[in-house]
Amino acid sequence: MTRGFLIVDKPQGATSSQVVSRVRKATGVKKVGHAGTLDPMATGVLVLAVGKVTRLIRYIQDLPKEYFATAQFGVATDTLDADGAVLTREPMDLELEELEAVAQRFVGNIRQVPPMVSALKHQGRRLYELAREGEVVEREARPVVVHELEMLSAGPGPYPEVEFRVVCGKGTYVRSLADDMAGVLGGAAHLTALRRTRIGSLSATDSLDLDELDRWADHLLTPCQALTDMPTVEVASETAAGVRHGMRFVGAEMAGAPEDAPYKVVNGDGDLLAVYRRVGEQARPEVVLAG
Repeated sequence: MTRGFLIVDKPQGATSSQVVSRVRKATGVKKVGHAGTLDPMATGVLVLAVGKVTRLIRYIQDLPKEYFATAQFGVATDTLDADGAVLTREPMDLELEELEAVAQRFVGNIRQVPPMVSALKHQGRRLYELAREGEVVEREARPVVVHELEMLSAGPGPYPEVEFRVVCGKGTYVRSLADDMAGVLGGAAHLTALRRTRIGSLSATDSLDLDELDRWADHLLTPCQALTDMPTVEVASETAAGVRHGMRFVGAEMAGAPEDAPYKVVNGDGDLLAVYRRVGEQARPEVVLAG
């Protein structure tokens, strides 16, 4: 039974759904899902779950993500990226130092208005579907977390190309982040390039190109390897039997478990049995892997 995770380096122009289809064809496994969409323009890390481990995707989706981005300041598009139509062009004379000062305002817990081209729903329809029809609707600002925001360079000219690195939490839109920073400086911006280099500890350096999918089996990560950022509790064989049946535990069986956070439960061979969470003194299963 094939199950595990693949890290694919998504090329520019491909959709995340197309990558899923290619992995299904290569592995012969119908049940494949990804941990966080990348837009067609974007490249980089796309983590895919193959087989019944798709139930574990949510734990990878919740991990911080690192991106390297390039934005053109002074030019606004209707999609906030280079695939959209240009709306306005207003020259912006920028210095890297002032960008660095502005960037600090966007580190930490912030609120962000999702772009119209996002997959969020409004009255049952995806925002990007409405955007394609030329409709713009009011969107509420949502809380997101930006862990790190580093300005790398600012090019010359009236419409400078600005390069930056960001590490952010789930639900953060990098295109909106670029435009919001430009807005503080009295202008607008859109992304011209975006690359995701890692999700948690799952990095592009360990990824597989699409044209290398014939070697997918050599790159398949076990569930434990994919959840390497999650704390681990090893249990004895007697407790392992109960874990496989989704039992709850109180006391020493789950000694060392973090409180109110998911953690891996493994047997003596290091095989992932389940993901549990300790609430108070009780350890409760969230996902139990069968067989």
